[in-house]
Amino acid sequence: MTLQFSLGSIAPESAETAVAVVGVYENGLLTSAAARVDTAAHGAIKRLVESGDVTGKTGSVTTLLHPTGITAQRVLIVGLGPQKTFDAARFQRVCLEAGRALGRLPVTEAVSWLSEIDVPGRDAAWRVRVAALATDHAAYRYTATFKPREKAAAPELASIVFVAPGEASAGLDQARAIAEGVRFARELGNLPPNICNPAYIADQARAFADANEAVTFEALDRDAMEAEGFGSLLAVGRGSANPSQLVILQYRGASESERPYAFVGKGITFDTGGVSLKPGPGMEEMKFDMCGAAGVLGAFVAAVRMKLPLNLVCVVPAVENMPDGNSYRPGDVLTSLSGITIEVLNTDAEGRLILCDALTYTGKRFEPHTIIDAATLTGACVVALGKHASGLMTKDEELSAELLAAGESTLDRAWRLPLWDDYQSQLDSGFADVANIGGKYAGAITAGCFLARFTEGQRWAHLDIAGTAWDEGRKGMATGRPVPLLAQWLLDRVAG
Repeated sequence: MTLQFSLGSIAPESAETAVAVVGVYENGLLTSAAARVDTAAHGAIKRLVESGDVTGKTGSVTTLLHPTGITAQRVLIVGLGPQKTFDAARFQRVCLEAGRALGRLPVTEAVSWLSEIDVPGRDAAWRVRVAALATDHAAYRYTATFKPREKAAAPELASIVFVAPGEASAGLDQARAIAEGVRFARELGNLPPNICNPAYIADQARAFADANEAVTFEALDRDAMEAEGFGSLLAVGRGSANPSQLVILQYRGASESERPYAFVGKGITFDTGGVSLKPGPGMEEMKFDMCGAAGVLGAFVAAVRMKLPLNLVCVVPAVENMPDGNSYRPGDVLTSLSGITIEVLNTDAEGRLILCDALTYTGKRFEPHTIIDAATLTGACVVALGKHASGLMTKDEELSAELLAAGESTLDRAWRLPLWDDYQSQLDSGFADVANIGGKYAGAITAGCFLARFTEGQRWAHLDIAGTAWDEGRKGMATGRPVPLLAQWLLDRVAG
């Protein structure tokens, strides 16, 4: 179910809603909306503050049920933390916690006054967009469940009104589009690998193109790629019964003469590691190894929904990495589409092998203005940055600044890692032009250095989202990152 957003200018004490969402800072300081509710409800919120039931601690939530004096059935009181240090990141967090709390209540609609809270350096459109996306993220439910459904399903949040001035409507429009892209990415990432294989990704892309006049779809199958010379990509998929595909979506929002922007996403629909087999515990999470593909497809969906006046190409190498009698091996030498030969030292370093051919193809065929790839590429990036920031690598200072700014704006943040030529010697091979791994140290960086060899002359950046694309654990789900970052980057290109 898609959450519906709208704007309103409703008085908190007279809103006829199942839930009124207001905020309280630490030390009992009420926001203006909370103060109006408190006055109308004869001091009900202040009494909760005095009793210690409402602390104002960041992300804390207290529900006031059927308060007298106001028309809302419930008041959700969200802790905002200290007012002096309130910032964008905390605003996102409290909106997310409010969304989670709403999801636990038996309600289908709500009105939020959190979007009125002042956030230093941010305008009303930004506040509404962040609040809407955080609420939608919390409201997401994995719908393609294979468990028996409950006979009487509990009510789910279906709509929310954000109180904000009319000039915030642009932010809400963007939120609707980005939320659709995030959900598209999350659903693909969460599906089991026996469903979401290369053919399924192609089918979903085709269906989206069929439903949107400005979008065209094509896919190169194994025979077509073999004829083109995709020697590196095809080697990775040789051991799988699910044939590899190169999925291509094109959106034309500007004149044909304008060079497109291009997204390329790693689409390993399941990664066993191949002959270099991964350990069994945790291998089930390798269904998320296609979250780079899901992320760029989600960003593409958002761009189309926003009807951005630009041209955009989305290329997804969709491959399954399986061990088999026909699998590629450590010691094999592959000839990539670019003609560069690659010595395989580890078949579990397969993402870069499919991306290098996809990047070569994208650059030669479309001559894009900029190429950005997204990939769950290395565990080393997770070790370096954890689950909070995606790794950004590029040799283009301007492009780095653009992407970092987009990440800060959306709070889908990235952190730049060096892409110095000093690291290239780690990829030296005695049997080919380059080896596919660089040894024990700087694994995320040497993976980026590998890809850099296939993007010479291109304005290109690499996003390693291995830490940010999904939440760990048996119930961890895809996050939809980096859809917000990429969507904002495109919005900035239009504005700039």
